Amino acid sequence: MNSEIQNVTFDSELSKGAYNAVNACLRLKPTERVTIITDNEDIEIAAALAAEIKKVGSEFSVMVMEDYAPRPLKNMPKPILEDLAKSQVSIFCAQAKEGELRSRIDMTDVVDANKIRHAHMVNITKQIMLEGMRADYSEVDDISQRLIEKARRAKKILVKSDNGTDMIAEFTDKIKWLKTSGIISVEKWGNLPGGEIFTSPLKVDGTFVVDGVVGDYLCAKYGDLINTPLKIEIADSRITRMECDNKELLEEFTEYTMTDENSNRVGEYAIGTNLACKKVIGNILQDEKLPTIHIAFGHPYSKYTGADWVSTTHIDCVSIKCSIWFDYGNETEQVMEKGKFLI
Repeated sequence: MNSEIQNVTFDSELSKGAYNAVNACLRLKPTERVTIITDNEDIEIAAALAAEIKKVGSEFSVMVMEDYAPRPLKNMPKPILEDLAKSQVSIFCAQAKEGELRSRIDMTDVVDANKIRHAHMVNITKQIMLEGMRADYSEVDDISQRLIEKARRAKKILVKSDNGTDMIAEFTDKIKWLKTSGIISVEKWGNLPGGEIFTSPLKVDGTFVVDGVVGDYLCAKYGDLINTPLKIEIADSRITRMECDNKELLEEFTEYTMTDENSNRVGEYAIGTNLACKKVIGNILQDEKLPTIHIAFGHPYSKYTGADWVSTTHIDCVSIKCSIWFDYGNETEQVMEKGKFLI
């Protein structure tokens, strides 16, 4: 596919975001090898990325998933995983299909085992390449670092929004906070566009109003939820009740969060830090990087956070324009006012 990818024409407007991915985020060196895993829908973006890799002078391969197996994939095809294991750097730029989470876990297992610097661009679009991927990632890393230093001291975090989010979360220093600011290292592969800090909370109680987006394959189906927000009541980290005017979304989200015994448990607690993201676009890859709160029900990224439980599912939920207070035990500090950082 390498010779073919060089013949794929792409919008030159994609080049700045592709440059950022290859140089600012992955910090690719000429001596390193790269595996790009893509699909037919995102071949233009893959071509833009390949062009930037070629400028660096690195060896690379382009693996189009449909060339190896029909979608949705139950598992990542073996030839792709074998190619991936040969590389020091990798990029996944493709659309998520229902039931494919296992195949992406197959991929990230190889990434983790081989200490590969991996950019995860699931559900990437041209709009994201022109917005979130054009961020000043040194600036995003700076705000992320300042925020995570404060978050690691917080015993509780209180979140409120005008649309009804009113939630308190408790934390323990036995579970790690992590930073994925777009600057990718071998310690933790990262989503691009980058810009968030996250952990797994000890306990969550209150109301979380999803007036941004929900994740996984439901995101493409339902998009921006500002007109039909999903109201979630949470007690002791588990969903107890939900309301939504969109009954189809409510039914699908309920089914998703009943997949296994921990699918309805808050596994991730995160704050977006990408200052280039200004509004909801209906795509979780970028929308979870908005300066606001998002949580996820299901898998708590145990390998990274140190949480002692697992789930087979993980679905992100974004509440927009939130105000956030960190409670350190002896003092409280407001760090965000309606989506604007105060630090």
